[in-house]
Amino acid sequence: MESASLTRDRPRSGIAARARELDFDAVAKAVFAVLCACFLVGFLVYPTYPNYDSYYSLLWGREVLDLQAPFFEGFRVPTEHPLAIAAGAVLSLFGQVGDRIWVGMTLATYLWLVWGIYRLGRVAFTPLIGAIAALLLLTRFDFAFLAARGYIDIPYMAMVVWAAVLEASRPKRGTPVFVLLGLAGLLRPEAWILAGLYFLWMAKDATWGERAKYAALTAAAPLIWAAVDFAVTGDPLFSLHYTSSSAEDLGRQRTLGEIPSALPDFFSNLVKLPVLLAALLGLGVALWAAPRRAVMPFVLLLSGLGTFVLIGIAGLSVIERYLIVAAIALLVFAAVAVGGFSMLRPGRVRTGWMVASTVLLLAGAIFTATRVDLTKLTNELQFRGDAHASLVSVLDEPAVKRALRCGPLTTPNHKLVPDSRWILDYPRDRVLARADPDGPHPRRGVALYVTSRFAIFRHAFTNPVDPTSIQVPPDGWGRIATSDYVAAYARC
Repeated sequence: MESASLTRDRPRSGIAARARELDFDAVAKAVFAVLCACFLVGFLVYPTYPNYDSYYSLLWGREVLDLQAPFFEGFRVPTEHPLAIAAGAVLSLFGQVGDRIWVGMTLATYLWLVWGIYRLGRVAFTPLIGAIAALLLLTRFDFAFLAARGYIDIPYMAMVVWAAVLEASRPKRGTPVFVLLGLAGLLRPEAWILAGLYFLWMAKDATWGERAKYAALTAAAPLIWAAVDFAVTGDPLFSLHYTSSSAEDLGRQRTLGEIPSALPDFFSNLVKLPVLLAALLGLGVALWAAPRRAVMPFVLLLSGLGTFVLIGIAGLSVIERYLIVAAIALLVFAAVAVGGFSMLRPGRVRTGWMVASTVLLLAGAIFTATRVDLTKLTNELQFRGDAHASLVSVLDEPAVKRALRCGPLTTPNHKLVPDSRWILDYPRDRVLARADPDGPHPRRGVALYVTSRFAIFRHAFTNPVDPTSIQVPPDGWGRIATSDYVAAYARC
């Protein structure tokens, strides 16, 4: 039973309470509009480009448009995601700027996620808690950096959070929630489990016709995924098999016994230790004082943890960003620890809590201002744009274009393969990684070498191979073009 001191233990019907919430929403919308404008400026000032996996989605989408079967296997080729391939096909229609549009769309879904966590906190608890949760998300810079690099984890997370918002706003919403979870399930298979759990919840009091409809919506994502795998590879479970073998090669697997010990470190990296501790406190407060309001964030937390454990059991990659849904729920509970006083009626407890939270927020702001190195973040963003421009400038050199008639393009490892293919509009057999132990090692053509020390550790020395075999030009190859980060050597 919820605490009697809570202001929301009964449906809110007072005109004053509604007016306060409308005023808060108006301010929140104005702040959000300013935030969107700031992100637009950042998008233009720091031109970033998709990450490795997302570039492959663009390439596969372009192959589909060219009526070619995409190739899902190869040296360090990522796992396919059907919705990402569909997005890649659409963006390929825009030509070379399709990769920048991809990043712009990902940033837009990040902003949608920020508004979603505000709405989740507002609907479940209070507008202030929602605002604090959104602020915490904005100050976890790793999430924004994922968006700036075009990771599909961001739109996946946004769709899951908004599915929770819709359900929390009106329980048993039905079709819109299934649609969002279905789309999310075409980006990450963890959403299949969420959709399955929601089906069980919806089927309880539904008619048989409604159950059939919900079952079809639940099954759509895994069936589409399996159909894409079967059409391309002949194996409907190809993604599962391929991802498992890739995780083993990359050393990303964990035993079931190792997963619990990995969780604290993963969560600390995602939300940072002070926020994690506040989340644990807020979780306890919410479950004790307002269990009914805590249901939806708690479901997100449990489902995020559960799917992460299942990923480990299945032998797939176990990395921290696969906990992002659970991390979002933790941010909401951390906001409860800070802004939970807004759920109380006026009194000493509320005043004391409010004063303590204000001091805590000020201390957190001072700590962040004195510890966080924004220069490092801006340097990373600047590097992503400059490195791409450097690659483009070398590949656009007339001497390089002439030398490419003699043979394929090779790169140190897999990192620059999809970028180069996208820029040149080349098929997979025209751009190769020298680090591939099973791949061909052409004696003619163009070879790219990373020249900047900063870039070498990101684009070259990422494989357990002899660096000289991928970063030292062999005899007979001459340099024909250079830029800040890349040099091209050729032999005809």
